[in-house]
Amino acid sequence: MKALVRELYGADSARAVAFRYALLAFDVVTVLFLIGSSFTDHTALVEVVDVVIGIGIVADFAARLWISERRLRDLVHPYGVVDIVVIASLLAPMIGEGFAFLRVARMLRLLRSYQTVRRLRTDFEFFRRNQQTIDAAINLLVFIFVMTAVVYETQHWTNEEIANYADALYFTVTTLTTTGFGDVTLKGTAGKMTSVVIMIFGVSLFLRLVQVMFRPPKVEHKCPRCGLRRHDHDAVHCKACGEILNIEDDGAV
Repeated sequence: MKALVRELYGADSARAVAFRYALLAFDVVTVLFLIGSSFTDHTALVEVVDVVIGIGIVADFAARLWISERRLRDLVHPYGVVDIVVIASLLAPMIGEGFAFLRVARMLRLLRSYQTVRRLRTDFEFFRRNQQTIDAAINLLVFIFVMTAVVYETQHWTNEEIANYADALYFTVTTLTTTGFGDVTLKGTAGKMTSVVIMIFGVSLFLRLVQVMFRPPKVEHKCPRCGLRRHDHDAVHCKACGEILNIEDDGAV
C-alpha cells in the first residue's frame, strides 16, 4: 500500500499523473465552494460539506506524511503549515463562529497550483514555452483570490458593502488596478491596511505580468560560467560572457 501511495504522489505513471490532476480539481472545488457559500447562509448543509472537504484534505495530508522520509520537515514546510491551517478552518464552525475567519485559509490551497504547473511543464509544450507568463499569471491570481478571501472574511460581518464574495472581489480588483470608484470601502484601521497591502503588492504583481507578456520571451538556463539565467530561446552563446549554452530544444519552430 505504501508503495502505491508513493507512486501516486511522486511517479510519472499514467495513473499517478491522473491522481495529481484529480487533487488539483479537488483544490479548485474547495475554492469554488468557499466562493459559492459566501452567497448563502452558513447552514447545516454548508457545515456538512465543510466536513467532507476536511476529510479529503486530512486524508491527503496524512498520506503525504505517511510516505515522507522527513516528516518533521514536511510538517513545518509552508505547504504543510497551509494544510494544517486549512484543516483548522474547516473545523472552525464546530469550535465557534469566532474562529470562522480561518476560512480564508482555504484559498491557500491554491499554492499547490505551483506544483501542478511544474507537472504541466513536463507534460505539455505550451506550458514550457510560456513558463514565465504562466508563473506571473498564477502569482497574480493567487494573490487576488487570497486577498479577496481576506476582505470577505474580515468585513462581511460588519460592512454592509461587502455582502458576498463578488463584492469582495470587486473591491480587490478596483483597488489593485487603482481604479478606486469609492462605492465600496473597507472599514476601520485593519481595512485601510488591507487596502494598502492590495495596492502595493497587487500592483507590483500586475505590472510583472504585463512586463512578461509584452517583452521578448526568454528561457531559464543557467550559464555554467557566469551564472546568467535568462537567455533568448535560440541563443547559442551567453550574451554576458560568451560561453556556449547548449540550451535544450525540442526543435519546434
